[in-house]
Amino acid sequence: MKTDPIKMTFKEGFVGEMISPTGIVKIGKQDNGVAPYHMLYGALGSCFYATFLSISDKKRLTFDGAEIEITGSKRDQSPATLEKVDIKLVVFNPSHEEKLRKAAQLGAQHCSIHETISKVANIDLDIIFK
Repeated sequence: MKTDPIKMTFKEGFVGEMISPTGIVKIGKQDNGVAPYHMLYGALGSCFYATFLSISDKKRLTFDGAEIEITGSKRDQSPATLEKVDIKLVVFNPSHEEKLRKAAQLGAQHCSIHETISKVANIDLDIIFK
């Protein structure tokens, strides 16, 4: 399955934009510029959440909102690939905690970006209900 293309343009140094079919993201050393690992973590978080949401919807599970925080660490040797990634999912006002926990675990297993990153790093998922 083919993915949507993106285009990146750079000016002086590490100042650029990522242009996708649906939006533009500022990259690098500029106001509101994002760094490479910010984009990677954002891709992981959005893929994971979209998959979790799809599974939750299919199971007719509800909640009032969610927050995701992703942190990690890289190896010391070059290339410094990811070694560990922690995903913290906070789910607000869940309809059924255990079923939503299972939906989150399935979301991680079925998210293609999660699976890609898991080939080089250990990923831990922490689910908190409020």
